[in-house]
Amino acid sequence: MNNNKSKHALLSVSALALMGTMLTPAASWAMDGEKVIQEKCLSCHTRTGNPETPFSRISQQRKTPEGWQMTLQRMQHRNGLVLSSEETQAVIRYLSDTQGLAPSEAAPFRYVLEQQPNVVEDIDPAYKEMCARCHSNARFGLQRRTEGEWKELVNTHMAIHPTTELHALARDRRWYDIALNETAPKLAMDYAFNDAAWKQWQKVAKPKLEGSWSVAGYMPAKGDYSAILKVVKTSDNKYSVNLDGHYADGSLLSGNGAAQVFSGYEWRAALTVDGVSMRQVLAASADGTALTGRMYQSAHDEIGGELKAVNGNAIVGLSPSALKQGETSQVTIFGGYLKGNVNLGPGVKVVKVLSRDADRVVVEAKASASATVGMRDVAVGATKAKAQLAVYDKVATVQVSPPQSLARIGGNGGKIPKVQSTYRALAFSAGKDGQPGTDDDLRLGYMPATWSLKPQNEVAAEDRDVEFAGTIDSNGVFTPGDTGPNPQRKMSTNNVGMLKVVASVKDGDDTIEGESDLLVAVPSYIKRAIQ
Repeated sequence: MNNNKSKHALLSVSALALMGTMLTPAASWAMDGEKVIQEKCLSCHTRTGNPETPFSRISQQRKTPEGWQMTLQRMQHRNGLVLSSEETQAVIRYLSDTQGLAPSEAAPFRYVLEQQPNVVEDIDPAYKEMCARCHSNARFGLQRRTEGEWKELVNTHMAIHPTTELHALARDRRWYDIALNETAPKLAMDYAFNDAAWKQWQKVAKPKLEGSWSVAGYMPAKGDYSAILKVVKTSDNKYSVNLDGHYADGSLLSGNGAAQVFSGYEWRAALTVDGVSMRQVLAASADGTALTGRMYQSAHDEIGGELKAVNGNAIVGLSPSALKQGETSQVTIFGGYLKGNVNLGPGVKVVKVLSRDADRVVVEAKASASATVGMRDVAVGATKAKAQLAVYDKVATVQVSPPQSLARIGGNGGKIPKVQSTYRALAFSAGKDGQPGTDDDLRLGYMPATWSLKPQNEVAAEDRDVEFAGTIDSNGVFTPGDTGPNPQRKMSTNNVGMLKVVASVKDGDDTIEGESDLLVAVPSYIKRAIQ
């Protein structure tokens, strides 16, 4: 692919509508998806006579489960296809397993599958000008088509959206000719249907995911958590799941639900956690030892965080992940059924073990005043951690994550809810060169912060955006203002605004600040699985 890339902000993605279809508890996957295609789709599509690509326009594409769901929705909406819920699930299953994406193909675009908000994409200029005016890079990056099918997609765009050629960045060029004869062939090379990665993935044994998993994750307003995820196979590629653990402050976490696995590694689960409906979108490693991805609220996909699970007994995380020279602090080691002495590395003494649970060990630890600044391995008995503990002398810089973000006004009696934005303060100490802000800075991890807002620029200050656009709480959760006209603002405009989110981290007598740009925008009326 062309290395000359440009930045494009993907500032928000909506909830996956297909989850309800995929995870309907009463549905069965026993139905033959190929048979459904033969019975319901061949009134428009035809047999090709090629056993490797048997159905016209269908067998020349590969997609994620979400991609195939979108295809079925389009067929139902535009072409009158009638499928039951069970038939829909069967077709998604069949196409995902036979015409899906290999792990390496989906990996660069997992952020959109996991509903990660506020991601900034690198997009090839050729696609930025022709495709990214409407779509994210992930929208076409999560598809694989033959060149003929990429060209058919261009024609479909012209049929469904005939004004495409009149849009900005299209009307001043030979849009159709470029799309058909330049962009489509490039897509066929960059996102090739006959990629060796998928053929290889089809041949290998797929990971077995039942059993007990050690989990570490993060949830806005709740903080870091650890848990034991128990997975019980109920039928082919279908599981019951149970999640039990603790948040870092000691409060309990509990949840249960059901999961499906597509393409041999794509984990999709619906759970109720602490009374809240949640979704998990994870990817299993090829060897079946790890699950990584994100868990988020079903109704508010922006409220969620990363989740990592390791099969069996393992150390999967620390909270906090750094200790200051000469200081004593409580450290929680996230991991399953950890036994034996706790070792936090040279220069760090375990004063005492405060508690042990199935999912964690809590210790009081002290870093020597002369402890070497840097990372050290952690172990509990014979179990070693992949995560490391940092010892530092002082906090040099703080970055607010995400550095750019989007929230949306809503509510106020309307049907469109507010879209919040969540923040964390990521701290660093200076590296060996002693200069903060360089490549060798020591990453200390996320730290507690005091959160505040200020105008992003002079216009925002004059419009008093800080007063009207929303508020941020002590957990770093920003809630935007109400939708609709506001008589307190100039000309009764609504509560949009441009803000800076400020994190203030205390380090002894010093306060170190970091900032993030926040745009508070109008409600979004588009709800798509992949935008």
